[in-house]
Amino acid sequence: MSGGILELKPERLTAVDFAEQAISLCGKSFRAHMSGALYWPSENALIVADLHLEKGSAFAARGQMLPPYDTRETLERLAKVIDHYGAETVIALGDSFHDTNAGDRMAAEDLETLAIMQDNCEWIWIAGNHDPSIPEKVCGHVLPELVASGITFRHEPMPGPVTHEIAGHLHPAAKVSLNGFSLRRPCFVGNGLRLILPAFGAFTGGLNILDDAFTPHLGNDGLMVWLLGQEGLYPVASRILRED
Repeated sequence: MSGGILELKPERLTAVDFAEQAISLCGKSFRAHMSGALYWPSENALIVADLHLEKGSAFAARGQMLPPYDTRETLERLAKVIDHYGAETVIALGDSFHDTNAGDRMAAEDLETLAIMQDNCEWIWIAGNHDPSIPEKVCGHVLPELVASGITFRHEPMPGPVTHEIAGHLHPAAKVSLNGFSLRRPCFVGNGLRLILPAFGAFTGGLNILDDAFTPHLGNDGLMVWLLGQEGLYPVASRILRED
């Protein structure tokens, strides 16, 4: 890598060249997309984490006014990446809804959009801490976790040296610094044996991957990080990672 972070990609390449990155996990091949979704080619499945649908309306009910369009924006982004890959299965890794009453607050148009998306895909909801149950208004299979082709999909990563795991929950973000320029963005983070996905939802924040919360899951060495940028997804060296 040369130059500043703004020069992560050579000028001769277009943004399309960096829309996704190959990720290998325990011998399985995946494609990480700049949207924050993960595509599994062999299963034609799309994996997303932490949609937090209706987070805006939940905050509004407590008097903190946020734009009420987070659900619509999240679903539109998700529909685009499903169409991009032609995925036949969607695996949502928990906290898909911000709380158990989110379905009652969803606009009819958003419920219809989700129903259309589900008509064309097998949909698997993994239960999260925000949504231990899924609203009755939506379809799909609800599971505490899923094991497929030897890979375990769950909401919260297990502590300790676990392998063959893909999870969410921690909302990973990376702060990088190079040549006097700093940038903080959501990211994919793994160690070749397990992978933690960035939050996909529109109003979701991020926890720095150098935070102690990540140590029980990924250790201190061998981190592999892919940063979500405005124009692509970029692998970054651990030497340029910075604490907040």
